[in-house]
Amino acid sequence: MLGTQEILVIALIVLLLFGGKKIPELMKGLGKGVKSFKDGVNGVADETDKTSTDTKEQNKN
Repeated sequence: MLGTQEILVIALIVLLLFGGKKIPELMKGLGKGVKSFKDGVNGVADETDKTSTDTKEQNKN
């Protein structure tokens, strides 16, 4: 588990490496990546549900 001091040190290092202007751009890109990942996971779950429904319908016939 990370404590407050460790998080502050990591944040300071990131600020020094990327500068204040780049951080919002990095966070925006990270947010888009997470959203895309969630959409992909939901899409796979939807396809799995559709496939299992199709299989059940075929077994009925």
